[in-house]
Amino acid sequence: MTDSVAAAMDQWSRQRPDIDFWPIGVVGRLMRLSRMWDKEIKDFLAEHGLEPGEFDVLSTLRRSGAPYELSAGTFLKTSLVTTGAITLRVDRMHDKGLVTRTRDENDRRSVKIRLTDHGLEVIDRVLPLHIANEARLLEALPPEVNDQLAVTLSALLESYGDTAAQ
Repeated sequence: MTDSVAAAMDQWSRQRPDIDFWPIGVVGRLMRLSRMWDKEIKDFLAEHGLEPGEFDVLSTLRRSGAPYELSAGTFLKTSLVTTGAITLRVDRMHDKGLVTRTRDENDRRSVKIRLTDHGLEVIDRVLPLHIANEARLLEALPPEVNDQLAVTLSALLESYGDTAAQ
């Protein structure tokens, strides 16, 4: 049995033997896995009443440490989404009782986003299940291969400037 990317590469090599299609073997597979995993993760989070963007907000605030709040500006830098997207997402999450928005005492123009007790309970309950779900997505590979894959993908991300915000 061969995967669909290998089949596409085989078709291309018959049609255009003058081109080496090796990049499709990596990029095509990563893109297909990304789409599959996006759906798997979206479905998993939906079972817990969350959208992926909401989970991202909850996890970003939770890993920031107590008091589990960030200024909107800091949050934007760590999440890489637009101001409008964050505003809409935070509005919906506020309505669900997951976060609050407060004015910064030191700078009234700045807003802070903070986990509510309910938001903290939700992320602390769902996070271990989410990690187990992600482990399930990788269970076809032995641990040492997953470790090497993580190192390899990290090097690729770093080559594109995707490094931790300082």
